This record gives sequence, structure tokens and C-alpha cells, in this order.
Amino acid sequence: MGIIAAIKGWWNRMFFKADAKRIFDVDILLSDQMDNAIRIWNQIYAGHPSWVNKENNVKTINFAKSVSSETARLACLDLSIKVSGSARAEYLQSVVDNMFGKIREYVERGCVNGTIILKPNGDGIDCFDPQRFLPTEVDGNGNIRAGIFFDFYEQSKKHYKRLEYHRFAEDGVYLISNRCFVSDSSTSLGVETDMEKTPWKGLLSDVGVLNLEKPMFSVFKTPMANNIDLGSPLGMSIFAEALEELRDLDVAYSRNAGEIFDSERIVLADDRLMFQGSVKDADGNVIRKYLKKPRYVKNVLSESADNFYQEINPNLNTDTRIKGINNILSILAYKCGYSNGYFSFDSMTGIQTATGVEASQQRTIQFIKDVRDKLEITMDDLIYAIDKYADLYDLAPVGVYEVEYGFGDICYNYEEDKKTWWGYVTAGKVPAWMYFVKFENMSEDEAKSMQAELDAAETEKMNAGLYGEE
Repeated sequence: MGIIAAIKGWWNRMFFKADAKRIFDVDILLSDQMDNAIRIWNQIYAGHPSWVNKENNVKTINFAKSVSSETARLACLDLSIKVSGSARAEYLQSVVDNMFGKIREYVERGCVNGTIILKPNGDGIDCFDPQRFLPTEVDGNGNIRAGIFFDFYEQSKKHYKRLEYHRFAEDGVYLISNRCFVSDSSTSLGVETDMEKTPWKGLLSDVGVLNLEKPMFSVFKTPMANNIDLGSPLGMSIFAEALEELRDLDVAYSRNAGEIFDSERIVLADDRLMFQGSVKDADGNVIRKYLKKPRYVKNVLSESADNFYQEINPNLNTDTRIKGINNILSILAYKCGYSNGYFSFDSMTGIQTATGVEASQQRTIQFIKDVRDKLEITMDDLIYAIDKYADLYDLAPVGVYEVEYGFGDICYNYEEDKKTWWGYVTAGKVPAWMYFVKFENMSEDEAKSMQAELDAAETEKMNAGLYGEE
């Protein structure tokens, strides 16, 4: 979503909250403090923090995007989700497989917003950021149990909006209510209209579902406790506690880049140095010819021939500035859940992450484990909702299922592992073909064929040596 669309979305949200409360006569569990915090997090993530200043040449490197993306990468490293047990399980597996490529994106969006909501739609999965979802009820553990979803669509200069309310009734029936509206403006809800006249035709206005233990949506929340609104069921952005450091990093980075630009050598030279002589044009006019000046040469007027040339070579303070940037990165990483030193800045390569997460990175390891635990809960609840959706619309045979998750080892270092395995080969502990399969992307047959050729060549070499000795 572009910045204009994002701003437009927030403008819509102002009306969304008030209209949803009025239409469904329900309290909204979203404070102004949380609403404002989510808005700020998204502005920063979109690359438009408040501290960007063209006049003072302060730009952003958008480290909020980097840390959110890195968290999602580590959390989803070698992720596998296997659903088994029946024909119903095969259907659930197919839905999971179709959305699998989006899971990392969902986790990143959750890291930014603190919360995302996933909901099956029959054809796939819809992902809602808190900008398009209002919680209305929580259970005794603070888990979101009911809420209102906001969807919109523009067609033929008409703005269609849909409010979808999920909740449990007092008799235990799970109710889903859809209300559609149309207007000429994106900034007003408009008038209620027939669902069949909208892009959502085919949906029922009201649906009741029996025998549900959980809502027909799932919620991903970051592991950080909410200290903005202690009563809010929404989560915190992973960089929520590091806004000052994000600002300081942008300022420090901009100052360092500016110093490098401004430190270029300057040569002050009198015109006499550049003078090549005089020539006459076709009309007899005298034209003075000068050498073309390099961009770092500036003309000055000197009073004597001894002062007409001077070089200025500003001293760079790069080492000190880089040290300052790394100090900021260390604090920033810690506040985002990472170990000190996970992120570092190099003047040649820019901001880097640790190539391997070692034992000294226990804070990082625990943080990613916590995110993965949250992701498992989210996927369990989502697969449950998909299963119930299949019951509701008879999408697959009824059957039991079980879910198994797999994650990659974040402590894994590819280069070190490759070196270790080659040591095993040279020591004769494992056959070479196993190394080729693991690290050279060969099939087992290809690897064994290559090893056979290498063994044959080595044998021939040895035999030739023995023959030569005879």
C-alpha cells in the first residue's frame, strides 16, 4: 500500500470505528492511544517518519522495515506445516500450501502492527491489519473473541464498504453479520445497500454456526507486552520501544553520508592558472581561452601570484561516526528483542546482520522462539477456522486431522557446516557423495556417479604410480 492509500485508509478508519459502533451497537476495544500508535508505526515502516527533514538533510534508511523483515525471515526459516490424518486433512493441507508463500509476509506485517488477523474466505485466506479490524470482545485470557472486519472496493467511481461482525451469542451460537454500504466518497460510509448489488454478492447477511469453540479467524500477536494500553487486546510493534533510536540512527546515518559528500577535496585556483591564451574569432574579436575546470576546482581572485592556488582536504570523522552508529544499533537491536551486536554497520557494505546466531546470541534465539510459538498458535487457530469453514460450506469430507510444524535452526551457519562436512570427507568418516548431495545441489545418483569417477581416477593414478616404480 502506497503512502497516499495508507493515509486514505486512516481517514476511512476515523469513520469506520464510529460507524461500526453505531451499526452493531457494540463497544469497540480500541483506545485512541493504540490507534495513534499503530498509525505512527505504519508511517515509520512506510518510510515516512516524522523526523525526515529535507532542510536539515535528514533521510531515513528505514531500519524499521529491516528489523521487521529480518524477524519474519528468522521466524519462518525452513518453515514446514504438515496436516495429516484424513481426506479433510488433505483439503486443509491444500489451503495451507496455497497460502504458504505469504506466511512470511504476514509475520512481517504482524511485527510492524503488533497484530494481524487471518480469516478464511472460501477461496483462500484474507489478512487484516489492525487498520481494518476492530476487536469487540476478549476471553478471560485476553484473547480476541469477537471483532468487526472492514473491507472496501471502488468500482465505477462508487465506493463500496462492508462491515463483517463475528461474535458468539449468549446461546453459544457463532454469528456472522455482513452489512454493505455505497457512497460517492471514500471518507463516508454511505447508505446501506443490497449485498447482491455489490462486489460481495453471494454472501449472506447473517449466518449462525453451531458447535464452535474458537472464532472463525486467528490472531497473530508479537510476544511483547502492551505498555501503551494495558487493557488492549492488540499487540505491540517490535520496534515500538525503539522509536527514539530509529530517529537517532537516521540522523547519525544522514550526518555520516553528508560528511563523506562534503569532505571531497576542493582546489581554489586563480584564473591565471587556467588561462591558455587568446585567439581572434572571424570578426576579429579577441577571445580568451581557459582550461575546462574539474568540478572540485573553484575560481578565486588573488592579489599576488603567490596565493592563486590552494588545496583543501577536509579530515573525515568517519570512524567516530561509525562507532556512534553501531552504538545506536546495539541499543536498537536490544529494544527490538535482539542481542547486542546482531546488527552492525560497515562503511563499505552498510548494515549487516550476524552471519550465524551463536550461543552469545541467546536473547535473539529466545526472541525468535517466542515469535515462532506465536506463529504456531496462529496457524493452529487458522486451520481450525478453515476446518469449520469447510463444514459450513461442505468443501471437503468430514475427518480428523493433526498438524506438525518444523522450523530451521537459527544457529545454523552454512559455511561452517560445509567446512565441517568436508573435513568428514577428507578424514574418511563419510563418503564424498553425501557432501555433494548436501552442499552441491546434486541428486544422490549424480553424486554417487561423480564419486565413482573420482574413485576410478584415483585408483588409476595409484596404479600408474606403482607401475612406474617397477
